[in-house]
Amino acid sequence: MPPSYALERLLNAGGSKLVAGVDEVGRGAWAGPVAVCAVVTDLSEPPAGLTDSKMLSPARRDAMVPEITAWAAGIGYGEATHEEIDALGMTEALRRAATRALAELPVRPDVVILDGKHDYLGPPWPVRCEIKGDLSCVSVAAASVIAKVRRDAYMASLGFEEYGFADNAGYPSPVHQEALASLGPTEHHRLSWSYLDDLPRWRHLKRHRNPLAGEGQLGLFG
Repeated sequence: MPPSYALERLLNAGGSKLVAGVDEVGRGAWAGPVAVCAVVTDLSEPPAGLTDSKMLSPARRDAMVPEITAWAAGIGYGEATHEEIDALGMTEALRRAATRALAELPVRPDVVILDGKHDYLGPPWPVRCEIKGDLSCVSVAAASVIAKVRRDAYMASLGFEEYGFADNAGYPSPVHQEALASLGPTEHHRLSWSYLDDLPRWRHLKRHRNPLAGEGQLGLFG
């Protein structure tokens, strides 16, 4: 089933006239920022084939961006840097990125649909968490595409061919793992991530912070 406006219309009926769908990308990456996109629509017919970005090929995602841009009533995009992630933890980094994305919208939404089950945004924003919202909600699906394309393009622009950023966008991959083991982290890597625990040559670079400030991360080998 393609995404629908069922949840947006339900929230409209409850008095929320302007609904923003919000999705993030980059949460599980070892390098680069975490990115959040917010999309509001007028409940008009969405671009054909719109769905969760993970269900689309890179070429189809890229082609869909101008379609979404022309159709959406408003789009906001925000990031939190790898330095912010290291210093503050992922939950606060997501909150900052989402706040920046929402601030870019032309009007303030009455309610925000967050993809997933955790409200990382919090007050003063009224939030509705929706598991797999990027598959079920039109506005969240649109946000997932914009966030994915923009962050992927940024990671590719950094270069670092040895790490494969153009292909893996800073996420774990064999190429990325091998480069980290031999060359160590770049200036774009998250140094509080536990992949460094698996790299004896580079373990001294690990930055420690309050473990309650963010979520646990996967190590290099599992």
